[in-house]
Amino acid sequence: MRCQVAIIGGGPSGLLLSQLLHRAGIDTVVLERQSRDYVLSRIRAGVLEWGTVEMLREAGVGARMDAEGFPHDGTYLACRNEGFRIDFKDLVGKQVMVYGQTEVTRDLYEARDQMDGKVIHGVEGVVIHGADTDAPHVTYTLDGTEHRLDCDWVAGCDGFHGVSRQTIPDTVLKEFKRVYPFGWLGILSETKPVSEELIYAQHSRGFALCSMRNAHLSRYYVQVPLTDKVEQWSDDAFWDELKRRIPAEAAESIETGPSIEKSIAPLRSFVAEPMKWGRLFLVGDAAHIVPPTGAKGLNLAVSDVHYLYHALVQAYQGDDHGVTHYSEQALARVWKSERFSWSMTGLLHRFPDRGDFEARMQEAELDYLQHSRVAQMSLAENYVGLPY
Repeated sequence: MRCQVAIIGGGPSGLLLSQLLHRAGIDTVVLERQSRDYVLSRIRAGVLEWGTVEMLREAGVGARMDAEGFPHDGTYLACRNEGFRIDFKDLVGKQVMVYGQTEVTRDLYEARDQMDGKVIHGVEGVVIHGADTDAPHVTYTLDGTEHRLDCDWVAGCDGFHGVSRQTIPDTVLKEFKRVYPFGWLGILSETKPVSEELIYAQHSRGFALCSMRNAHLSRYYVQVPLTDKVEQWSDDAFWDELKRRIPAEAAESIETGPSIEKSIAPLRSFVAEPMKWGRLFLVGDAAHIVPPTGAKGLNLAVSDVHYLYHALVQAYQGDDHGVTHYSEQALARVWKSERFSWSMTGLLHRFPDRGDFEARMQEAELDYLQHSRVAQMSLAENYVGLPY
């Protein structure tokens, strides 16, 4: 086969890039290792920056999001079981949208189906050839048969463990990382959310987060040591621990119930530079990971798609500036979002190697945030999403 842009990875970033390019008249093929059902079974974040909302609308996949998503004008921060609100709309005139990543992916799949988009599932042994030449191609195995896909460009949307970043030589690639000494124990429950907006809680026992997927589906997290196992945590133990860490009013009113999903996620920060090598581009988790505290993972992938989509459209119109400078453009926003996620993680979690002084500094920072409009504006600006 031949296409203009080969996209490795059929998650939300690969599908969104394919959808946008198709609408611009650029031919793509998406190669995905897993089945569609597997991709749609992944439980992921659900807070969309407003720039992400507008990108999904531009791609023609915003109708269900607009009908079923929940615009949030603010969020709550808490310390010592007492909370205060950050009003995004008042501070910076923007909102975020709560709409699950699984639903975004489902909408993108349906859109690709309606346009007869080429998404090939179950591929194995993907290898990117000639990325540093003018004629790259991709080989892969499907049902035991090897295939070749010739293309003009390759977009690596295949996540942290994918082949795309590994294709860039070690002499070119530089990696920056920070592994945090704790994880998030999260549960999904068919219960009414305890709050209409998210609650981020800092507590001497550790961080907690009250989130949601919809009016009848809640997502809650507590910070746990990396040595903990899911099997150690019964539902009752989780609810008891969550109540200890969140504001007293929320703890008294929270609706509890059996978990329908329970998992522990480690936290890390990671950035790979550059995000372009020859005609290969890295997008999303293939190039960077953020701790989930700042709600930036999917949103950062969408900002990469924004830069790459416009760069490729311009390239087919005879202007190579965007593709030449894709890495610098994308990384400038990546590092700012990494900073925000790192800052929020440091502010809200208890670190095992830190003592009473650092704990007091966290409390002082939260007290400053509560009473400083300027500090709240900075947090709100970053949370709703920096401009592209």
